[in-house]
Parts: sequence; C-alpha cells; structure tokens
Amino acid sequence: MRSLYGKDFPLSKKIGESWEISCIEEDVSIVSNGFLKGNKLDELIEIYMGDLVGEQIYEEFGNTFPLLIKFLDANEDLSIQLHPTDELAVSRHNCYGKAEFWYMLESDKNAKLIHGFSKLVSKEEYLKHLQHNTLEEIVEWSDVKKGDVFFVPAGKIHAIGKGNTVLEVQQTSDITYRIFDYNRTDDEGNKRELHTEQALDAIDFESFDKNPIITFENKKNNLNKVHHCDFFCTNYINFDEVIFRDYYKLDSFVIYVCLSGKCKIYYNNESEIETLKKGETVLIPAELNEIKLVPDELTEIMEVYIAKQTSININEHQ
Repeated sequence: MRSLYGKDFPLSKKIGESWEISCIEEDVSIVSNGFLKGNKLDELIEIYMGDLVGEQIYEEFGNTFPLLIKFLDANEDLSIQLHPTDELAVSRHNCYGKAEFWYMLESDKNAKLIHGFSKLVSKEEYLKHLQHNTLEEIVEWSDVKKGDVFFVPAGKIHAIGKGNTVLEVQQTSDITYRIFDYNRTDDEGNKRELHTEQALDAIDFESFDKNPIITFENKKNNLNKVHHCDFFCTNYINFDEVIFRDYYKLDSFVIYVCLSGKCKIYYNNESEIETLKKGETVLIPAELNEIKLVPDELTEIMEVYIAKQTSININEHQ
C-alpha cells in the first residue's frame, strides 16, 4: 500500500488496512483540502444533509455515511469469518449488517481467497469440522489474479488469502464473526477470540458457488457496470479520453477510487475541484450533477454510489 498506492505510514509499522472513506465512530474521515479542510464527514452530513449524500439516503441513514471504503493488504491468510444481515445486526448490535465488494488490486502468483462453502453443508457437519479443526476441507478456495471481482453477501463465510491487495466497498459496519483463525497464537501464546455461537445462526449454509468471480465488460472510454445491489453500485471506468458523467437523476453521493493513472475532475461550471491519482479516493457531493473527468494518462477508476434505499431503516429501531 505504501509503494504502489502512496499510503504514508512508518516503514517500521505493519499496516494491513487503509480506511479511505469512513464514518465508523472514532475513525471518521476528515476533509483534506478546501475551505472545509479539517471538518469530519459526519459533521458535514449534519450541516449539508441531502445536498451531500442525497435526499433519500439522508432520510434513511441520517448523519451516518452508509459506506466504508478500504484498501486491504493481506501479508498472510486472514481469518475465516462472516458478517450478519441487516436484520440480525440491528437486533443484536443496533447497527447495519455488512455486504462486501472486492476488487483485486494486486495478487501474487498462486494467491487465493475463500468464498463460501465448497458444497451444501449442514449445521451439524459444519460444527463437526469446526470441532476437529478441519473447516478448510469444506470451504471454497478460489484462485485469484489482479482485476478479479467478488461480491460477499452477509452470511457468506469468506477470507482473503495472503498475497492479495484489495479494494473493499462495504456497508458501514464493523461487526465481524470470526469462526477460524488457523489456530494461530500471539507472542504470549493466546489465540484470537472466535465468535462460534454468534456465527451459528448468521451463516448461510446453502451459499456456495464454484465460480464466484464476477465478470464485466471492459470497454475503453465507457462506463462498465461491475456489480449493482441494494447496498451499493460499482462501475469501472478505463479511459484516456474525456469522460462526462450526468448524475442529475441519481440522488446520491458518488465516490471515485483511482486504481491507476491520474485525472482532473471538473464540475457543473467547469470549476476544477480535484486532481485524482492512483491510490486516492474522492467523495463527490450529491448536489454536483455534471462531472467531467480529464485524464492526464490512461486512468482506471472505480465509481461507487447508492441507487436506492436498502430494506431496513436503523433509525426505526433506536
């Protein structure tokens, strides 16, 4: 993340995650430039409301930004885990559940990840493998390469394997049920906490897919739909010519994550608002309807927004 994507942190530290846009409590994003420099994202939502995030989105989520954008760098196999659905997360934790989208930024040779079970698994069979430390025998290990895309719905067990650097788009939630950590211990011989009981009724035991990679068109200088769902929409733009985006009917903020290259961003009256380069993420307010992207070189961007309301309004449960 430091050498390829420009993340500034001490070489002496092992950093596995970079939260690009976050409204998680105690980890709220801060504006980096302009007259609002230094203000926190939740403060801006409170002031600008629907003008920033979109009217329908503000009505549903209030001052909470609904998405969390991350870069993940897996130096070793991450634990096998899953996340609860909205319904379960609201009842247990008074927060949203977590669906995730992965775009593989970099993948070493022979890199893998876990995406669901390898077959239909009963709860009893799962518990038996868990008890005997053989869970890896019934999970689906997928070979991955740079540019591969995966969607991980709530309830699906998953794990990012070592040698992968990943762009992750997810619902705003930090609730994770860890079910297996390869029996690893820390320097004092302690194993990491597992969430066996909590996970049991959160796991989708019928969720398996022998070919989980999402395929999408890659037309140059065009918008390429990658994955759209109730929680977020993702589009891939690969361009070396000027791209115009009209968000007049969208009623949502838009996020650009630059995967490679560099471009300038102009809005409605041709005012330049930002230069975006590889490894950077920018939040476009909902009130900016007409955007022009001018590349300095061949540039790749992941575009993210919310197209419609999700099924649960957490404010009704508070």
